[in-house]
Formats: sequence, structure tokens, C-alpha cells
Amino acid sequence: MQKYLEATEIIDYNNSEIQALAKQLSSNCINDEQIAKNCFEYVRDEIQHSGDYKDNITTSTASEVLKHKTGWCYAKAFLLAGLLRANGIPTGFAYQRLSCSEYKPDIYCLHGLNWIYLKEHGWYRVDARGNKEGVDAQFTPPVEKLAFEVGESEFDLSENLSEPLPVIVETLKKYGTYEEMVNNFPDIKKN
Repeated sequence: MQKYLEATEIIDYNNSEIQALAKQLSSNCINDEQIAKNCFEYVRDEIQHSGDYKDNITTSTASEVLKHKTGWCYAKAFLLAGLLRANGIPTGFAYQRLSCSEYKPDIYCLHGLNWIYLKEHGWYRVDARGNKEGVDAQFTPPVEKLAFEVGESEFDLSENLSEPLPVIVETLKKYGTYEEMVNNFPDIKKN
């Protein structure tokens, strides 16, 4: 489990603002499930999804997401991992390959979410991308309520990764604007 608790260059929860928020979100909680729910709802509801708001900044670390209050789904997953790991809750990364036609016709891209280890339920996937019309992600363990259901030509990458996929990190670091991201979404083909 140790690798799901580590601070890294990307999941930089040693940052003082992340530490303070993690502590605040866990105060008065009696178990890991309450802490996880508070962290999930904070990232889902208080951090803008860069694509929904057409934000012209691309955040690429947990601390940048918190500082700028915006991030693509991948970066929001970084902040959620940081808040949870700061509270001693093992957190990993999951991905789905989905149609991204809302941004550009006939394209697919990866969508980032998290695995959380809850003592009562084991590993549980959540999606903190942010709700909007047609998207209603919730924290309802042990039942998953993700932002998107996988459809035709889409698939889950079922592996629970302790670190984000390199293609995700590279894309977020390379492309800074909304337009650049939409034209260069990270993708992966099924083997």
C-alpha cells in the first residue's frame, strides 16, 4: 500500500496549502469513508473542470490545481489523490477511453479518475471531474457512480496505478491552453 500513499513531484501533498486543506476536510470525521467523501466532494464541486469552463491554463500538479482552482479531469484526480494521501488514505489512478466529441468531432481521449482504498469496502473508483448537465458523479460506496458509462468503442483501463500514466503528465506539461489541450488530448489504443 505504501506506493499509494507517496508524495511525488505531481502528487505534491507536502505543499502547505494541500496539508492545511486535507486537515480541514478531515476534521470531525470518524472514519476514512467520511474523509474520502469530503475530499471527493471538495474536488468535484470547488475545483473547476478546465474543459467545462474553457480555462486557458493547464494545471499539472496537485498544488497547481489547488492554487488556480481549475484542472482537467486528470489534474483534478491529482489533487484528490494528494488530499487523500495526506490523510493516510491509499489512492491510485484509473482511466477510461471515451469519446471526446463534445470538444472535437470523432475523437477519443483518456478520462482520469481515482481508486480509493476504504477500510470497509476495499478499492473503490470515484470520478471528481465535476458535475454538469448529463454528468452526475457521486460518492456512494460500495456502488460506483462515475461521470460516464462506457459505451461502444470505449473501454475502462482497469489497472489501479500508483502514479498517473506518463502520457497524461507529458500532455499536461506540454500544452498550456484550452485550444492546445483539445487538439492534443492524451489517448491510448486497446491492445
